[in-house]
Amino acid sequence: MEGLPRTDAELKSMVCMISMRDFHLPFSHDCRFNARLRSTGGRYILSTHNVEINPSYAHRFGIEELIRVIRHELVHYHLHLAGRGYRHQDRDFKELLSRVDGARYARAHRVTPLTTRYAYRCTACGANYVRKRKLDTSRYACGSCRGKLEMIAIKNT
Repeated sequence: MEGLPRTDAELKSMVCMISMRDFHLPFSHDCRFNARLRSTGGRYILSTHNVEINPSYAHRFGIEELIRVIRHELVHYHLHLAGRGYRHQDRDFKELLSRVDGARYARAHRVTPLTTRYAYRCTACGANYVRKRKLDTSRYACGSCRGKLEMIAIKNT
């Protein structure tokens, strides 16, 4: 596999190849991309034994990181099917993950950037607050001193 897989079929073939090469065990369930994953590179679903991979994570960090994420999910998969400790805190999981050089944690990844549109300042203590949504300043007060809030900026996005 030279580049990133583009389809679910290519992804499954890659996962099967990594499973046989690194674990010497077959991967016999389904594997697919899931664009709704936001804060992680992938996930293993206990009830179906399927693996889902975040396509934007794969595109952002490249093939090497994708392989490490796949190894991580395969560690969950093979340990769960074997009836051993498959959770992150289990010794079996940590040992097998380090043996196959899987990703221990997902790298920091944010699909949608945080945007702040409204800025407020407390008239009494000067504390600043930024919010995505507009606040009703007659209804809300400063969290520090209970003083009155005033809007100081609106960013159009």
